Amino acid sequence: MTQRKAAEAPVADASGCHGGKEEMLKAAKAAGKSEVLDQYAKDYPQGPHDQPQSMCPAFGSLRVGLRMRRTATILSGSACCVYGLTFTSHFYGAKRSVGYVPFNSETLVTGKLFEDIKEAVEKTADPALYDTIVITNLCVPTASGVPLRLLPDEINGVRIIGIDVPGFGIPTHAEAKDVLAGAMLAYARKEALSGPVQRAANDTAQLPKVTLLGEMFPADPVIIGRMLEPLGLAAGAVVPTREWRELYTALDGAVVAAVHPFYTASIREFEAAGRPIVGSAPVGLDGTDAWLKAIGDAANVPASKIDAARNMFGGAIAGALASKPIRGRITLSGYEGSELLVARLLVESGADLRYVGTALPRTRWSDPDREWLESKGVHVQFRASLEQDIAAMREFTPDLAIGTTPVVQAAKERAIPGLYFTNLISARPLMGPAGAGSLADVINAAIAGKDRFDVMKGFFEGVGSGDTAGVWEGQPVIQKEFREHQRRKLAAKAKAAANLEAPTGC
Repeated sequence: MTQRKAAEAPVADASGCHGGKEEMLKAAKAAGKSEVLDQYAKDYPQGPHDQPQSMCPAFGSLRVGLRMRRTATILSGSACCVYGLTFTSHFYGAKRSVGYVPFNSETLVTGKLFEDIKEAVEKTADPALYDTIVITNLCVPTASGVPLRLLPDEINGVRIIGIDVPGFGIPTHAEAKDVLAGAMLAYARKEALSGPVQRAANDTAQLPKVTLLGEMFPADPVIIGRMLEPLGLAAGAVVPTREWRELYTALDGAVVAAVHPFYTASIREFEAAGRPIVGSAPVGLDGTDAWLKAIGDAANVPASKIDAARNMFGGAIAGALASKPIRGRITLSGYEGSELLVARLLVESGADLRYVGTALPRTRWSDPDREWLESKGVHVQFRASLEQDIAAMREFTPDLAIGTTPVVQAAKERAIPGLYFTNLISARPLMGPAGAGSLADVINAAIAGKDRFDVMKGFFEGVGSGDTAGVWEGQPVIQKEFREHQRRKLAAKAKAAANLEAPTGC
């Protein structure tokens, strides 16, 4: 396909972002993106409902690139989307600039946007500064068929990786991490097949390595490494990686541990490289015991070594769990990918866990955790929506609700203690003996604070909510006619604004 043909590809529906998911999807397929979108549909299946409520999926792939050394990141998308993504990324600690290739009606329709992207990549490709440049199409460029596949694989020795990360094709930002990780692994695997590659500076282990798939607390890979030593194995690279050469280390692993089981594109690359995959992780007593055996078997470790390691760590974990029990009923939900692992740890710590919801899909690699939890009477909900998470909290009336920000807010409105999963739970060691007692203190302290919520609820009882919030001498009068007039006025204003912005999307 020549660049001229790319310029003649169909563009997104004139309503741009306002056209809705189905229109954007239809436009993207008409513009030649069927293959990539069909693959996303297989890798990241939606349902049982349409899509979990989450931030823009591109935030996930953007974070992966920004965390990698000697990696430049460029976005192509609507200005408001780029602003939101860069703002959020820097809020979460990114210390590097994000490149941006803007567009308007003319550059989008004529195909000049692709030429602008190519020019931006060529100007950025400085081998003294970068090993890799990641260029990402957001919704409108994807729907318009901007063909990043036509970019050269490398410029001046700098690798060029183009990916489409549309909100209408990838359900969550966690799965977008896999989009970029998988694309990088595919590129690195081709390099390794073509000839010798340079070893990463931190790849000093002489033992067979276990690649760890999924972002985790920084101490966890170290803890896992110590648990692997009795098996004659070492912890390898963690994917997503922090530098390019670690991808070679990851592909060189004897076994891949799918700690986060939704990295479907990455797993496909590891399987193509002939690497066995093991699900779950060494969490709790049962989880660690089963995981050590599965890893040992996959790496052809003698049974005597496997049994010795299981016995060694089993006693330490049992002691840690017994010394810091958790007492109370809990509901749990999140979107990181470690929800089922945390749930296992809670159950083994003694918690009465009734429900665990995750925004991620069910995969064959999550089956060991799902089956174990269901055998303990825990309801596991994949692709959980906010409504399902809140409904579970209402049904089970827990002593503590762990979840996303709106779930925690809904819990506190009902005088139920709540903890934000991402910052307060997943940001702790979970693996092995260190993880066994890591959650008890914060969870028991939160449950113990229930009395304070009761006091606050009693203090504010009767102040009302919504239209009746506050202290009134009499019942406020709702003016239905005025409200309907304002609704029509705002709807007309929104429609007019949408028509003005239609040529370039929002």
